[in-house]
Amino acid sequence: MLTAATIFTATYLVVALGRAPGIRLDRTGAAVVGAAFMVAFHVVTPEQAYGMVDLGTLVLLFGTMVIVGHLRLAGFFRWVAAAVARRAASPRGLLAGLVAVAGVLSAVFVNDTVCLALTPLVLEVAAGLGVRATPYLIALATASNIGSTATLTGNPQNMLIGVASGMHYRAFFAALAPVAVVGLLVDFAVIALVYRRELARPFAARAEPRARLHPFLTLKSLAASVAMIAWFFAGANVSMVAFTAGAALLLTRRVKPEKVFLEINWNLLTLFAGLFVVVGAARAAGVTDALFDALHAREAHGVVSLAASVAVLSNLVSNVPAVMLFTHLVPDLPQPHRAWITLAMASTLAGNLTLVGSIANLIVAEGARKLSPLGFAEYLKVGVPVTLLTLAAGLVLVR
Repeated sequence: MLTAATIFTATYLVVALGRAPGIRLDRTGAAVVGAAFMVAFHVVTPEQAYGMVDLGTLVLLFGTMVIVGHLRLAGFFRWVAAAVARRAASPRGLLAGLVAVAGVLSAVFVNDTVCLALTPLVLEVAAGLGVRATPYLIALATASNIGSTATLTGNPQNMLIGVASGMHYRAFFAALAPVAVVGLLVDFAVIALVYRRELARPFAARAEPRARLHPFLTLKSLAASVAMIAWFFAGANVSMVAFTAGAALLLTRRVKPEKVFLEINWNLLTLFAGLFVVVGAARAAGVTDALFDALHAREAHGVVSLAASVAVLSNLVSNVPAVMLFTHLVPDLPQPHRAWITLAMASTLAGNLTLVGSIANLIVAEGARKLSPLGFAEYLKVGVPVTLLTLAAGLVLVR
């Protein structure tokens, strides 16, 4: 009979590796199997498993994805990519524009969906301008992670923290927006230094992507986004605001809901649902307590020690699963508010360390796999210095 510890360990190993050896089981499949086995082997009852799924986080993520889906169908992201390419006078200027756009869009929307939308466009822009796509792909991944640090809705792990902590959107933004701004400057500087020779050469060609924008759908989607953010800052429930904004966009004669739903990342939603049950069951069985004792995470009361623990675990199992574990620990720490801020900052910035550190990185790597493969070692040349420097800056600003 399988135990909770065995199911939990096997699930997190597949999440960390990306695929189960010998069989076609990916991260999402592992989360589903792990959740089912936790019930099948009587670790928790079906009723307990249902209660462990955090609907607030799933609703928040779904609502934001619906809005992003409308923007993609309206051609907004293609228009943004074309505008950046058109205004870039040099490869270094293109890099600066991409870092800024990826960072800002990821702060407003979910960084995973931004990477999903922009990766093919970055490849198209690079091919049209006759430059190698690698520096820009790395910039997209790292800048989207850093920019998403600024808000509770910037990335999935921040959404988890927002729902679990009940923190005000405005307070979170005030604490971490400066970290995101400094981090984006560091990101640009590091990439510009690592690829200085490539970025010093002029464009070999000048073919910019064509962008067909649907004005009404774009304006409507942007209006819903602005209204959503305004309500966030006003202190409304972020999950219901995002869900309502997304639902309001479905009231239209122009776009069929089926088209919008095809833009939803159902894999990510399913991954979350499965991991909620796996982590909840492991916690009920005492497995996560044993893990925290082994990592001495309960003694990590200071900003530096907590950030170090989060950064290590985020790169072992990816940042979303790591945050799911820490959300049960942080409320018991001496200064929970500061601990929540540190958890959000460290888990997001640590995701830039390796290619498998965050789901956003994996989305970029997978999207570019056929046309411009992104190597693990190649990524490390930027990922390591960017992570160390942004974490150091973040620790100073948070403290």
